[in-house]
Amino acid sequence: MSIPQSGGGPITSHDQLAQYLADGCKPKESWRIGTEHEKFGYCKDTLKPLPYDGDRSIRVMLEGLRDGHGWNPVLEADHLIGLEKNGANISLEPGGQLELSGAPLETIHETCDEVNVHLREVQDVADKIGAGFIGLGAAPIWTHDDMDLMPKGRYKLMNEYMARVGTMGRVMMRRTCTVQVNLDFGSEADMVKKMRVALALQPVATALFANSPFFEGKENGHKSWRSRVWRDLDAARTGMLPFVFEDGMGFERWVDYALDVPMYFVYRDGQYINALGMSFRDFLKGELPALPGEIPTLSDWADHLTTAFPEARTKKYIEMRGADGGPWRRLCALPAFWVGLMYDETALDAAWDLVKGWGVGTRELMRVAASIDGLQAEVHGIKMHDIARETVAISHSGLKARARPGAGGMIPDETHFLNALHESIETGKAPADELLDRYHGEWNGDLSRIYSEFSY
Repeated sequence: MSIPQSGGGPITSHDQLAQYLADGCKPKESWRIGTEHEKFGYCKDTLKPLPYDGDRSIRVMLEGLRDGHGWNPVLEADHLIGLEKNGANISLEPGGQLELSGAPLETIHETCDEVNVHLREVQDVADKIGAGFIGLGAAPIWTHDDMDLMPKGRYKLMNEYMARVGTMGRVMMRRTCTVQVNLDFGSEADMVKKMRVALALQPVATALFANSPFFEGKENGHKSWRSRVWRDLDAARTGMLPFVFEDGMGFERWVDYALDVPMYFVYRDGQYINALGMSFRDFLKGELPALPGEIPTLSDWADHLTTAFPEARTKKYIEMRGADGGPWRRLCALPAFWVGLMYDETALDAAWDLVKGWGVGTRELMRVAASIDGLQAEVHGIKMHDIARETVAISHSGLKARARPGAGGMIPDETHFLNALHESIETGKAPADELLDRYHGEWNGDLSRIYSEFSY
C-alpha cells in the first residue's frame, strides 16, 4: 500500500489532473525499474504471524532495520510504520506484511542486488528475535483473527469500507502478498500501448507466478488464491478495465475513470480524514462533505490515484499488479519479465500482436482461468501454457535487445533473470504446482513444512 503523497498546490483547473499523469512521460534513456515485493513475517517457534507490538514483532523488525542498517524512520501518530533510504522505502501492508518499494533503478542487475541486500538485512534482524519471512501469494494457514491490523489511519478506514463492498477485501488486506514492477512510459501513446499489453497479459503473469494454492490450512482449489481474492473485492476499483482498449484511451480517459472511483480518505496534518464513498468530483467543486468548502491539492489527487486497484494501474508510471509474492528467484524474474516486454519497441509490438485479437470476454476469462488453473488454464482454445511460452520468449528477446550488462560486463544482458520462468515453461509447473506436489508427496499433508522449506 502506498504512503501519503506530498508536493503540489491546489487544483484550480481540471486540466491539471491529466497533466499530472502526462508529467510522468520520460525519454527512453530515463526509463527506470521500480520493484515492490511483500512477504509474511512469523514467529519460528509458533509459526504464528508477527504482531505489530511486542518482543517479537513488526515494530521490532522496523527498529532493527533502522538502528542496524541505516534506514530512516517513517512515523504516523508516534507509531513506527515505515522506513526510507536512498530512494527506497519499507512499508507495512495492513496485516503486517513487510514490503520493500525499491528505488528507481536502471537494470534488473541492480534490482536483484537491491533484493539481495534487503533480504539479508531482514534476515539479520529476524534471526535475532526468532522470526522468519516467507514469500507466498496468500497466508497458507492463518485466519483473519490471527492477523493484527497495522496502526495506520488509511488501513483503519479501508478495513471499515471493505466490510461494505465485495466479500474479500479484508482477506486481501491481511492475508495476501504480491510482487510488482513499476515502469515508465515515453508519451501518451506509449502509455496506452503499454497499458493494453499489461492488462491483456496480466493473467499470464498470474499463471507464471501462481503461488497460493492453500488457505486456512487446506487446498483452496486455485493456483492463485490471491488472484481469486482480487476478483471479489470492490468492483468500483478493481478489474481488467475494458475502456483501456477502446478508442479515445489516454490520460484524460484515465482521469475520468479515477474520478469515478469512490474515495477513501483525505490526508491532512498527519491524519487520515474519513471520506469513505465520497466523490472526488465533489471535492473538485469544494463540496466534499468531509472538508466542506475546501478544494483538493495535487497531493490529494496523487493519494486518490493510489486507491484504484486494477490489474495494471497508471500514475506517473505503470504498475503491473497481477503476480503472487514468491521465492527469491521470482522477485527478480517479475521485473525482468515485464521489462523485456515493455522497454524494447519490437518486443512490445510482438506482445501486442499476441493479444490484440482478444475481446473483453476472453481477457476476463483468462484472468479467471489463470487464478484457478495456472499454466494449465485454457480459454476458447487458447492454452495458457502456449501463451506463456510465447510471452516469455518475447520478453527474452526484448532483454537481449536491451543488452544491459551486469557484473562489470561479465554478464552480457539480463536474460538469465528469466531462467525460473523458462523452467516453468519446460515443466508446465508454476510454484503453486510445486507446493501441491510436496503437500501430496513428502509432506504427507503437513502444511506447516512450508515455513521451513520455503522461507527466505
